[in-house]
Amino acid sequence: MSDAPVSTRRDLSERTLGALLLAPAALLLLVIVVYPIATLFWNSLHTVDPNNPQAGETWSGAANYLRAFDDDRFWHSTWNTVLYIVVTVPGSLLVGLGLALLANRPFKVKWPVRLGLLLPWALPLVFAGLIFRWFFEYNTGVVNDWLAAVGIEPLQWLSSPTLAFCAISIAIVWKASSFMALMLLAGLQTIPKSLYEAAEVDGASTWQQFVEITLPMLRPAIFVALIFRTMTAIQTFDIPFAIFGVGPGDSTETLAMYIHKTTLDFLDFGYGSALAALMFVLSMVATSGYLRYTRRGAGRGSDE
Repeated sequence: MSDAPVSTRRDLSERTLGALLLAPAALLLLVIVVYPIATLFWNSLHTVDPNNPQAGETWSGAANYLRAFDDDRFWHSTWNTVLYIVVTVPGSLLVGLGLALLANRPFKVKWPVRLGLLLPWALPLVFAGLIFRWFFEYNTGVVNDWLAAVGIEPLQWLSSPTLAFCAISIAIVWKASSFMALMLLAGLQTIPKSLYEAAEVDGASTWQQFVEITLPMLRPAIFVALIFRTMTAIQTFDIPFAIFGVGPGDSTETLAMYIHKTTLDFLDFGYGSALAALMFVLSMVATSGYLRYTRRGAGRGSDE
C-alpha cells in the first residue's frame, strides 16, 4: 500500500487528468500553428535557385532578411499596407459602430436589419473586389454616373494611384464594417438597459449616455474587433488584387501581394518566406500593442 498521503495522490491524479485533457488541444496547436510557423522561419533561412529548383535548398542565414531591408519594393508595399491599416481600421470601426447602434434600435422586426449586416461580411472578398471594380469603371461604373449627375467630370479611378487607394479603402471599409458591426452589436446587447433608464431619470442627454455608458461598456468588444480587423488589414490581398491586380503600376501593391508575387510568380521561396516572417512579426507587434493597452486599461479600472 502506498505511503503517500491521500491529498498528494489526489493532486497527482487531477494533474494527470488535466494533462490528458489538454494533450489533444496542445497537439492540435502544435500541428496547425507551431509547426507551420517554425517551417516558415526555417525556409526563410534558406535559398532556392529559381533556375535550378532541383538543386534543393542552400543555407543563407539572415541574407534574405538583409535583402528585404535593402529592397525598395518591400518598403513600398509595407508602406501601402500601413496606409490601408491607418485608413480602413478606424473607418471600419466608425462605420461598424454606427451600423451596430442602428441595428440595436428597438425595431419591431429586427431580422432584415441584421441580415443586412451579415450579407457584406459573408460575401467572398474577391467577389466584393469585382463588384467595386465595376463600381469604379470609367465608362460604365455607377460612381462616375453619380458624379456626372451632379455635374462633376468622371474620374480615372483605375489609373490614378491616389484615386485607386481611395477606391480600395472604400471597398475594404464597406466589407469590413459589417464584421465590426456584428461584434459591436453583440457587445451592445450585454449593456444593462437599467443603466440607460437611470441616466434618463438623472436627465442625461442621448450623447451623454453614449459617452458615459455605451463607450466605456463597449470598450472590451471594441478592442477585440480592432485586433481582428488589424490582423486582416495587415494581410490585405483579395480586394486590391481583384480590383486592380497590382496597378496602376505597383502603387496599390500590399505586402501580402508582394509575398504572393515573390513566392508564386518568381518562385523565390526563401525570400518569400522571409517576407512572410516579417509580416508575421508585424502582426504580433500590433496584437501585443493592443493587448498591452487593454491590460493597462484593466489595471486602471481595478485601481479605481
